[in-house]
Amino acid sequence: MKGQRHPVGWPERGLAVASIACWVILAAAFAVFAARNLGLLVGLVGIALAAGGAWWAVTERAPRRVVGAAGGAAGVGLAVLAVVGTAVRTDRLWLRLFVVVGLVALAVGLARAALARDLRERDARRPIHVEHPRRPVLVCNPWSGGGKVVTFGLAERAEALGVEVVMLDHGLDLERLARDAVERGADCLGMAGGDGSQALVASVAVEHDLPFVCVPAGTRNHFALDLGIDRDDPRPSLDAFRDGLERRIDYATVDGRLFVNNVSLGVYATIVQQDAYRDAKVETTRTLLPEMLGRTEEPFDLQFTEPGDAEVDGAFLIQVSNNPYVLGATLEASQRRRLDTGALGVVAITAATGAEAAQVVTLSVLGQRRRSPHWHEFSTEVFEVRSRSGRAFAGIDGEALELDTPLEFRIHRLGLRLLVPGRNLTAAERRRARDVSIGDLAAIARGIDPTSEPDR
Repeated sequence: MKGQRHPVGWPERGLAVASIACWVILAAAFAVFAARNLGLLVGLVGIALAAGGAWWAVTERAPRRVVGAAGGAAGVGLAVLAVVGTAVRTDRLWLRLFVVVGLVALAVGLARAALARDLRERDARRPIHVEHPRRPVLVCNPWSGGGKVVTFGLAERAEALGVEVVMLDHGLDLERLARDAVERGADCLGMAGGDGSQALVASVAVEHDLPFVCVPAGTRNHFALDLGIDRDDPRPSLDAFRDGLERRIDYATVDGRLFVNNVSLGVYATIVQQDAYRDAKVETTRTLLPEMLGRTEEPFDLQFTEPGDAEVDGAFLIQVSNNPYVLGATLEASQRRRLDTGALGVVAITAATGAEAAQVVTLSVLGQRRRSPHWHEFSTEVFEVRSRSGRAFAGIDGEALELDTPLEFRIHRLGLRLLVPGRNLTAAERRRARDVSIGDLAAIARGIDPTSEPDR
């Protein structure tokens, strides 16, 4: 089915124009402020020194590790002194800060209003197929998330809704349990567990073109977070079995293996392979990082080709995600606003020295990380990672594996049928609206709705 773009009304266009105007004023004010306060440059030097020192602290052994830690602390101190010094010399600082905070809040508020005005009307016009399952099955992992299945009484609640509950036990194979449920006539599969378990049961649902219900009973539940499903209380997600609505999202595969979040290659994937990591994460990481990233070590045996045919070799971190992340302070803190863009998100870092790490961090602070030759970020429908050894460690939705290379990643647009509680559709629209971009605002200002459903 081909999606339709709906006209944008003048109220939304006015909100978008007003938001863009606020951002322009903020950019001009920052440029003037930076020109009059050269102490900010000292602050950037401090940030660069802190990043370079931190690199030494985690990749070198004593005494260089001690020197790196000292340099990092000195850099942080220098940055703090620069900010404090600039603040002291700035007249009417609190008034200026109040104006800046007010402009930011106004710009973001106007943007969200423009992007998510009348959410229920959007939901009403989205084509949704509702087909309530007659023989739904929920597979539960009783150990996941510290025992959330038992804590929240998920099995009892599901059975009260007429759902067959299958409990994972020692010695049982999760995929086999899901396939057995399908063979018994299940017309809907659900999983109460972590992200790795969600992906495995979802792959069986996709294979048989069945709807899938995500019940977030794991530790982090990143998939549920990006879906807009309540992670703190998994009980409401069970309502999808009774009166859920269908929502189609993308899923991704690596060499045919489905994943719902991401695949990590390089340093993280190598560390989590170690037997000692599960019981001593910090100590294992501190021991292995100098061995893998130190000056005498060989670059990671990972190669890929960027859009534009540029060859990249030796990345110490590659993350391929099912839809691009909106990056936060760390990859762990990043989130996806949408799961229906039809694109993989790729982030890779090739910094190999303290100076290169400092450059990446400093440019990131300025919002210019993509200008660094050591930072690689793009979206694509198909992606390949190679290695000369023919093998690579990978973390697939948190599960540690070793795979043959080359690894082929693909996005499967709108290939996963979800059953979600009705209110989740509005939650999904709100998440979209949080991803404020000048491009979307400019489109709305021109009368184009950037949140229209993609082509099906």
